[in-house]
Amino acid sequence: MTTTITLARHGRTPWHEGNRYTGSSDIGIDDVGRAQAEVLAAHAKEHPPAALFASDLLRSRQTAAAVADVTGLDVQVDPRLRELDFGHAEGRTLAEVRADDPEAAAAFVRDPVAHHLPGGEHPEAAADRAEQALREIAARHPDQHVLVVCHNTLMRLVVCRLTGIPLRAYRTVLRGPDPTATTQLSFTGGAVMLDHYNQAPRR
Repeated sequence: MTTTITLARHGRTPWHEGNRYTGSSDIGIDDVGRAQAEVLAAHAKEHPPAALFASDLLRSRQTAAAVADVTGLDVQVDPRLRELDFGHAEGRTLAEVRADDPEAAAAFVRDPVAHHLPGGEHPEAAADRAEQALREIAARHPDQHVLVVCHNTLMRLVVCRLTGIPLRAYRTVLRGPDPTATTQLSFTGGAVMLDHYNQAPRR
């Protein structure tokens, strides 16, 4: 039996334009993000999931709510799906981090797992919790399609973890997914296949 899980990034927030690290900061989506959420919702209406999950952060819940409105599904909130906490980089750009602490920024670029951003969550821990959440969701929904609304870095980390890509390569092998773009994984027993990555939803 195969369970298909579609990961969708939340809609745009006010911090997106400047590429600021949002992480665990509870920022809502902006007007563009709401329009993007409506497109994702229209796509979900045409390809209805059997269940709908979201992280506990506001931007994820707001995006999932648009899907819930058209599908009639309840949003099941799971804090294990929340974004990586970026510590001292929250609300800042990488350029701002580099200006303040060039050594830490350079080490992060070289290996963002061994030298994750100061004060932040370890990427291994984030990958662990996301993998656990997705495998539990897959086990609860055998032979079904599930939509999970979550976050940029978390998506890249868990895709790396589940497909065998070294975790330290998440910034160089996988580009950050666009707002409300989807990434699809198929779970068959313990095996996981990447069906597509960063695909724009269509009405």
